[in-house]
Amino acid sequence: MSNPLQGAQFVLAAHRISQLPADRGAEVAFAGRSNAGKSSALNALTNHKGLARTSKTPGRTQQMVAFGLPPVAVEGQPPLDARLIDLPGYGYAKVPLEMREHWKLEIDAYLHQRRSLRGLVLIVDIRHPLKEFDRMMLAFCFATQLPCHVLLTKADKLSRNQAMQALAALRREFADNSPHATAQIFSSAASTGVDEAREAVMTLLRTPRETHPAGDR
Repeated sequence: MSNPLQGAQFVLAAHRISQLPADRGAEVAFAGRSNAGKSSALNALTNHKGLARTSKTPGRTQQMVAFGLPPVAVEGQPPLDARLIDLPGYGYAKVPLEMREHWKLEIDAYLHQRRSLRGLVLIVDIRHPLKEFDRMMLAFCFATQLPCHVLLTKADKLSRNQAMQALAALRREFADNSPHATAQIFSSAASTGVDEAREAVMTLLRTPRETHPAGDR
């Protein structure tokens, strides 16, 4: 199967949302707690091992990083400018409090104001329950009708049965609290769920939002 995310390229790293590329076209943001496997997931999805920086030290993504994609074909429309946005990893205690507060404010502003944002990919370590940050992101997506696709990463660390049980439990929770969210098991190390995740990202990029952020700039 061809990879629709092949050709992703680094564009820029932004300390503030005002520094991001022009707010047009379509983009999907990637968010997750530090050390949940976000950089590895981005590299696996784009088939570019060095695209997103990976490190054994959590919290290395300290800016919003934009990756440009080849134009996305949409039936009956001109091709869309498309991007992936890697949001700063959240929750690593060794990051200074001032920086953590800055990230929190900028991520909040990005999610509320960015009109080209069409969906969120939330990275969650399958071995652990949802954390406060994960629930906060899901609640935001529910409140704003922002589609969210959850990658339950590091699935290779569990048995197939354990992984499927974790997925089923999360989907049951979605039925009550996050109807706009979908989920799958994923492992960048074992290439589990990579094609499914690529298709989910492309679906998000091609699908206009039902509602848009209020911050029309």
